[in-house]
Amino acid sequence: MATKKEKPAVPVPSAPTDGEKPLSKNSEKSITEENFKNNPPEKNYEEMLRMMQQMNDPAYLHTVSMNELYENIYQSRPPIIGGLLYSGAYILAGAPKVGKSFLVAQLAYHISTGQALWNFEVHTGTVLYLALEDDYQRLQERMFRMFGVEGTDNLYFAVYAKQIGNGLDEQLEKFMREHPDTKLIIIDTLQKIREIGGEVYSYANDYDIVGQMKKFADRHCICLLLVHHTRKQPAGDNFERISGTTGLLGCADGAFLLQKENRTDLNATLDIVGRDQPDQRLYLQRDKERLIWMLDHAETEMLKEPPDRILDSLSRLVTAEKPEWFGSPTELVAALNLDIKPNVLTLRLNVKAGRLMQEYDIRYESSRTHSGRFIRLMLISPEACRS
Repeated sequence: MATKKEKPAVPVPSAPTDGEKPLSKNSEKSITEENFKNNPPEKNYEEMLRMMQQMNDPAYLHTVSMNELYENIYQSRPPIIGGLLYSGAYILAGAPKVGKSFLVAQLAYHISTGQALWNFEVHTGTVLYLALEDDYQRLQERMFRMFGVEGTDNLYFAVYAKQIGNGLDEQLEKFMREHPDTKLIIIDTLQKIREIGGEVYSYANDYDIVGQMKKFADRHCICLLLVHHTRKQPAGDNFERISGTTGLLGCADGAFLLQKENRTDLNATLDIVGRDQPDQRLYLQRDKERLIWMLDHAETEMLKEPPDRILDSLSRLVTAEKPEWFGSPTELVAALNLDIKPNVLTLRLNVKAGRLMQEYDIRYESSRTHSGRFIRLMLISPEACRS
């Protein structure tokens, strides 16, 4: 009786260490093969088992040392409108009928068409606008008055949506599957998607609502903008006038506060706070005919990072003619003709990876093998920067 031949065991490659991204497939097979030889599957399984045992310990606390922090590569939040709006959960608040819906319609139109907004650079993408206090006829009139007949297929409207915890998540997930290039989802207003009974404000409830929206935004690397009202009571900090508790602002990545001194004024201020941009105040003026908001001036100039000579050098090394570079940190120091230690260069690039992607469209990857550390630099299309 013939015995069944056993299939040879296939070695499993080890996961990249220190949170690094794996190198893309290339012709450097010797590196991969050597990595397999020096990191046998049994050793990897033992390490995985040890980590699982640690995590099952109720007293286990995952920590990262400062050196490990610098060893990792963390992509920064991509800008939706540079210096103004980034991925994450944002709140736009203002008194009723102050012009919030016109402002978010303006944001939606500019992002969906790629047209610059005021003096801010816009990154083009699909936009979903849940205008839950409007109907399609009113939206049609508003958009026509603001932008004429120059429409776009990248801006979608809905006047009805389900509530948080009662189907809204599934609706938004489906939209993202159908439109993976989405950059902005506007919910106008937050109150319309609160769960039944959500009118009872508490810090925990407000924090949880924005927290759920933030998880969705972070998962899809988009901006989710929640339109909300302010209350009439005066406050020491203008942002404390946002209706509800401080839990809303506490969890959000940023907030906009649109205010007028008098309801009939055509002038308004837009105060902006956020984790990814400096606090600023913009002075706006409303066009009487088109009802769009125009920038009159900013209280302070937009803060710009100073030039980085190393990143500038990399942009001359990785070009359209030579869109990829691969080698060791030592070889990169030599290629750039820098007076810097290779390990210091690697740490600096780990920290600057997000800026390198956003400003120069260069993806940076770092990987360690038995042969040493290797760096890969790839010029990519601006549209791929979100991936």
